[in-house]
Amino acid sequence: MNYALVTGGSRGIGRAVCTQLAGMGYFVLINYQSNDEEAEKTLQLVRDQGGDGELLKFDITDAAAAFATLSAWMEGHAGAYIEVLINNAGIRKDNLMLWMTGEEWTRVLDTSLNGFFHVTQPLLKNMLVKRFGRIVNIVSLSGIKGTAGQTNYSASKGGIIAATKALAQEVAKKNVTVNAIAPGFIRTDMTEDMNEAEWKKVIPAGRFGEPEEVAALVGFLVSPAAGYITGEVISINGGLYT
Repeated sequence: MNYALVTGGSRGIGRAVCTQLAGMGYFVLINYQSNDEEAEKTLQLVRDQGGDGELLKFDITDAAAAFATLSAWMEGHAGAYIEVLINNAGIRKDNLMLWMTGEEWTRVLDTSLNGFFHVTQPLLKNMLVKRFGRIVNIVSLSGIKGTAGQTNYSASKGGIIAATKALAQEVAKKNVTVNAIAPGFIRTDMTEDMNEAEWKKVIPAGRFGEPEEVAALVGFLVSPAAGYITGEVISINGGLYT
């Protein structure tokens, strides 16, 4: 059986990625922090695809909790390993830097940057030993061009972009690829507070993207066909920024 882990898998892009991977035959481990009801919905959608999965509830900003949960899973699945990791979890706490609180800064960076480390580092060894792995980090347009009011979010996603490029070089010889996907405006609960009608006027494609479109790109990057693509940041933004 082939295993894939998706952080922040209970909603939005994470949910779409879970169902995409289930359709590709993966047993999907759905990480989430708190919303049991939404996580169960994702698991049901995975099963509706003809696949299966399980819920892994832990806060990725908590190093001890992440390590304990992942270690317990590995101990309970001797001989198996998580070959696909999608680092999707992220939060926004938008504010102008002038008014930004320490908590708004720290929480956003903790989730994207520290969360990336807490989940990825424990899983790397098995990928290298087995000589196959796929890591895809969901970043953002904000991490490439920067967005006013999102200094914290832009910094966190920009940091993951740099980490993607560095880690890709460390593990490439073992057939482990590390890539990032940078979505623009995707129709999820994270963008529901934005004025879609106004933003559509500046997006060349004239619309917001759908989570399933991002998930399809994830599906390609984890496939054998993408084995020579690593260290890349692929934008999916309807032409808003190239």
